[in-house]
Amino acid sequence: MRYGMLALFAATLATLAACGETTPSAEAPAAPAAEAAPVDPAAAAPAAAGSVTGSVLETMNAASYTYVRIKTETGEVWAAVPETKTAVGETITIVNPMTMTNFTSKTLNRTFDSILFGQLGGAAGAAAPAGDSPMVAMPSMPAAEPVDTTPINVTKATGADARTIAELWAEKAKLKGGTVTIHGKVVKSTSGVMGKNWLHLRDGTGAAAGPDNDITVTTQGSAAVGDVVTVKGTVTTDKDFGAGYSYVVIVEDATVTK
Repeated sequence: MRYGMLALFAATLATLAACGETTPSAEAPAAPAAEAAPVDPAAAAPAAAGSVTGSVLETMNAASYTYVRIKTETGEVWAAVPETKTAVGETITIVNPMTMTNFTSKTLNRTFDSILFGQLGGAAGAAAPAGDSPMVAMPSMPAAEPVDTTPINVTKATGADARTIAELWAEKAKLKGGTVTIHGKVVKSTSGVMGKNWLHLRDGTGAAAGPDNDITVTTQGSAAVGDVVTVKGTVTTDKDFGAGYSYVVIVEDATVTK
């Protein structure tokens, strides 16, 4: 991975792509879920300018991010930056902004029709922590393929909702909305994107060249590449996060045990 804060959100988009398949034949391009698990079909597009300046009209903190409503020359906009101190009336600049539409924040229990995710300019922005909220500032450029590509042979989990990864793919329509338990090896792990950690699991089932040998899992738990874990979460199908990223099937809000 290469680190570069100046490429903050270009890197974040690459991270999102890395969390799923980016070709329709694999997983109908993929992207992440939320601090705010974007339960809505979000649509993201790059902001028109490299920075947005305005006066703060409203501010609130949630999940290590500061949400601000600002008045700009062209109207009012919502923005989110890594948590920092802002005050009503203060003039701030959002740098490297990226627009997301119909973004749902579970922490705030609200949906933003449109919101900018970026970094606060100036000294405050440089010191702001990279929180765990939607579109967290991920200064990384991970590879598109899982890190661990060695042969995998993991035993199936136990229990009524236990499935291999290939079985989950085959039964995805029937399992949609229900829970599933999977025992697998972590072949890729990306932390802090949209307030969650993203794991790719494989268990040795499925076709090597097909999508059914890998499942993406979102969780508040953590695991490192190479860990063999059991995850239990909710099966979601046809999940669209916008920006051309969607999942045919994904396991969300999972617990992770080793």
